[in-house]
Formats: sequence, structure tokens, C-alpha cells
Amino acid sequence: MKDLLITSFLLGIGLAMDAFSVSLASGLNEPRMTRGRSLAISGVFGAFQFAMPLIGWVCVRTVARWFAWFEKLIPWIALVLLCLIGIKMIIEGFKGGEEKPAGMTTGTLFVMGIATSIDALSVGFAITHYTAAQALISALIIGAVTFLICLAGTVIGKKLGTKLAGKASVLGGAILVAIGIEIFIKGII
Repeated sequence: MKDLLITSFLLGIGLAMDAFSVSLASGLNEPRMTRGRSLAISGVFGAFQFAMPLIGWVCVRTVARWFAWFEKLIPWIALVLLCLIGIKMIIEGFKGGEEKPAGMTTGTLFVMGIATSIDALSVGFAITHYTAAQALISALIIGAVTFLICLAGTVIGKKLGTKLAGKASVLGGAILVAIGIEIFIKGII
């Protein structure tokens, strides 16, 4: 259980970095952002980061039941997906290519929620060995961590701007790569 909690917490941090960057930019774009607006932005990002790993887990569990041979590929898939996403985040962080939404309407917020959490879908591949309860706990932790990080992002964005966004992407990417390697090693041993 301890490994589940630690891994889920670290996944939450790694996966939240794109949403954190968007939250920073939102805070910069809305210097008079209300507490309710900040909570709404954070809630949307947290909800998507919660849902995507569960969707991935259900898909893989269903596919794995139909194709038992597929289970042997899961550590490889998790390694490749998490490393690709992590490396992409690291490169974007060094390039300074943070996303800066112009006018966060409700529709834009939902699109950004999907865009920043699509990588969390691959976590479903990584947690396929979890039971349904463990997958739910993991997704809840990921969602809660994302919510808190994004809440901090909107506040920091209002005060400091997006100077930290690139560094957040580098850190998040490094965490995802490390988790991908860990999952791969555990999966082949």
C-alpha cells in the first residue's frame, strides 16, 4: 500500500506539470482572479487527471482479458509512453514553450483539461496490475495532487507570472521518465 501511495503521489506531481503551467498562465492573464475561479480551474484539471488514468486502466484491463499476450507488452508500453511524454515535457521546458491561454472560457478550460491530461491516459497502462480499488485510490491521489498544484499555480501566476512554468515542465518530465523506467524494471523482473 505504501508503494501505491508514493507512486501515485509522484505520478500526480509529474502529470500535473502541464496543468500547472496553464494555471500559472491563467493567473497571469487574470490578475483579479477570484478564489472561486481559481478553485474551478484547479477542479477541472484535477477532475481530468483523476478520470484519465481510470479510463486507461479500464481499457487495458478489458484488452488484456481478450488478449493475454498483450500483458507482456504493458511494461514496454508504459516505458515508451511515459518516457516520450516526459522527454517532450523536458524539451518544452528548456525551450520555454509554456501554454498561455487567451481568455479562459469554460469551453477553453475543458479543452485545456483534456489536452493537459491526455498523457494521464497512459498511466492506465502503468497501473494495470492494480485492483479496481487500488486504481481508484491511485486516480484519486493523482487528481487531488493535480488540484492542489494547480491551485498553487493560479495563485503563483497572479503574483509571479510564468517564470516557473518551464522549470515545472522539466521537473514533471523527469519524474515521468523515472516512473516509466521504474514500471518497466518492475514489469520485466
